[in-house]
Amino acid sequence: MSWSRSTPRRPRRGDDPYLDTLLLRLHTETACRRGGALGLRRRDLEETQCLVYLREKDGTSRFQPVSPTLTRLLVSHADERGATHPDGPLLRYRTGEPITKRRYDYLWSGSGGTSGQNISTHWLRHTTLTLVERRFGYGVAHAYAGHSDAADSATVTYVKASLHDVATALAALTGEPHPLAHKPALGGAS
Repeated sequence: MSWSRSTPRRPRRGDDPYLDTLLLRLHTETACRRGGALGLRRRDLEETQCLVYLREKDGTSRFQPVSPTLTRLLVSHADERGATHPDGPLLRYRTGEPITKRRYDYLWSGSGGTSGQNISTHWLRHTTLTLVERRFGYGVAHAYAGHSDAADSATVTYVKASLHDVATALAALTGEPHPLAHKPALGGAS
């Protein structure tokens, strides 16, 4: 097979720092798994309420709050890279081709600047969830992670957190207000 100038060039490693930064921010804010990011579609962005709809392992799915900044970045990314079909993959290379798990292989292989640091998508997830748990408690971290109640202890039955609780934790982590976050109480306790 000969390669002519009309043959589209495959994305090269390291040639898309914008995409890599977007992936890092997505995983840091949402604590989603790699499959959740790869499964994102244009229709999964809820711009008004700053939410993404994640579909992850074992058939779990959930709405996850994201910052207004990340919402704008994801919409811009979709528009600029041709993710126009509502059911088409959202995350794409500059060529318009959807990313695959190979992008993550590059990102964490060391070629992406993480050599010897043991950073991975799971590490980002674990770090974000640890921060959420330490500041907002087990129930909020459990909801933030998208864990199903069936797979966890009976304690979860008593410490459920709402989408508003998760949005409040996200707002604290990002330093950005979120439309679904609990508003601070005015005045003091009576």
